[in-house]
Amino acid sequence: MVNIECVVDAHNYLGEGPVWDVEEGALYWVDMLEQQVWRYEPTSGKTRTWTLPKTVGAFALRKTGGGIVTMRDGFYFLDLETGATELIVEADADNPRIMFNDGKVDPKGRFFAGGEDEISASPICALWRLDPDLSLHELERGIVCNNGPSWSPDRKTFYHTDSYKEEIYAYDYDLATGDISNKRVFASTVEENGIPDGSTIDAEGYLWNARIVAGELVRYTPEGEIVRRIPMPVPWITSVMFGGDDLDVIYVTSMGRIDFLGPDAQAHFGNPEPKPNSGGIFSVSGTGVRGLPETRFGG
Repeated sequence: MVNIECVVDAHNYLGEGPVWDVEEGALYWVDMLEQQVWRYEPTSGKTRTWTLPKTVGAFALRKTGGGIVTMRDGFYFLDLETGATELIVEADADNPRIMFNDGKVDPKGRFFAGGEDEISASPICALWRLDPDLSLHELERGIVCNNGPSWSPDRKTFYHTDSYKEEIYAYDYDLATGDISNKRVFASTVEENGIPDGSTIDAEGYLWNARIVAGELVRYTPEGEIVRRIPMPVPWITSVMFGGDDLDVIYVTSMGRIDFLGPDAQAHFGNPEPKPNSGGIFSVSGTGVRGLPETRFGG
């Protein structure tokens, strides 16, 4: 039987980007608009936060120690001892409407991350790849809101979402180079309730998506067919990640407020009053499904 619990009543303004680290047995995520990185250790129940100088889009741990984040204007190293940040490279720093949103590390240790239009209106953003040698590559442009970068277990398919186009895409993936090609629509929510947000892939190659507004986890086959829906206690869920000792616990981030969105985006969200535990971190257990371990950034 599926069990859902709010494990951290974090009151996040905009919780996003959960990352489970198998080495530490800990969950990391960001509160974008409170400019924070969070850490939760299930065995002790302890949490820790780091407050950063700018909005933060995504976080990953590094193989060499410490962390890496995207902030509003680029990629930064994060010293987890001191909380200090160090600029690696800027990206779209000259456009004040673009802020980094979701990101994730590929199986070769490359960091994929992209921006979103702060007022959720125009396709002005790009998807970027930061390689372990710290070289930056623009992979695509014309995106309103980047979300859900994920890879199939055989590493041949890359998935990516533009939330405000309400489409999840699949691409051919070249693991050797990190290049993407042959973009096609994997799934659309235009005719459904809710908007696709963050995603992850399970060990069977099925994609799990956090359907914000609808407030449900949706599981897709590799062919893009919906095979499962799990209703969540809050509607504004933002992303999803497998964790736990056996990678059989699903962690879900959520958003506590929507007042930062533009008027068109707010119209999608309906009632602006948050429900209890909005902005919290939820665990979903008993699904009978396991995830895959996340890779640390190689640089």
